[in-house]
Amino acid sequence: MTDKNYNPSIIEEGLGALAIATAVVTSPVSRTWYRRWGANDHEVAMELTGDEIVSEPELTSTRAIIIEAPISGVWPWLVQMGQGRGGLYSYERLENLVGCEMRNANHIMSEYQHLEVGDKVRLVPEGQDLYFNVAIIEPGRAIVLSGDNPPTTWAFVLESINSSSCRLLVRWRQDYEPSLGNMIMWRFVTDPITFVMERKLLQGIKIRAESVP
Repeated sequence: MTDKNYNPSIIEEGLGALAIATAVVTSPVSRTWYRRWGANDHEVAMELTGDEIVSEPELTSTRAIIIEAPISGVWPWLVQMGQGRGGLYSYERLENLVGCEMRNANHIMSEYQHLEVGDKVRLVPEGQDLYFNVAIIEPGRAIVLSGDNPPTTWAFVLESINSSSCRLLVRWRQDYEPSLGNMIMWRFVTDPITFVMERKLLQGIKIRAESVP
């Protein structure tokens, strides 16, 4: 299987850092836009697999992208996500500045094509307490990752458009103890950073999936 050797350039990474700073500064006014980047009204409103895990979230987002590849060509990229696996297809250098030690794959890795409920999907090297558990997996359709502190779900759902294209939806749902400090941290700092990194993740999967015949 062939692939395009793609990772963001230093210039792209610099623009990513600028985008993060801009998103944080403008978050109070731009949040309505970025929390539903790429998603239409129907997708924002629809119930997705895993929504019931965090039933009353304080923080939600639904983002989407069209990928000109069949679901079967996108699914393997989702299955192998994670630190120490296929990476997160986002801004690798920025992730590694904070110790993630991420390496983004540009090919399907057969050794990471098996994922089960209960498996860990790490964001940092093994031994550090920053990871999600696989809560739900529907082969060829959905992977729902969950975390406990605070209660969080990160769902990746594929919807077919036709035999050669699909939409990838990503939904984040998070609960936290209501307080001014938590609201500032999660809503106005972490949330805009997550948007920039997640948007690049979606774009990274699109580029990789579309490059494979």
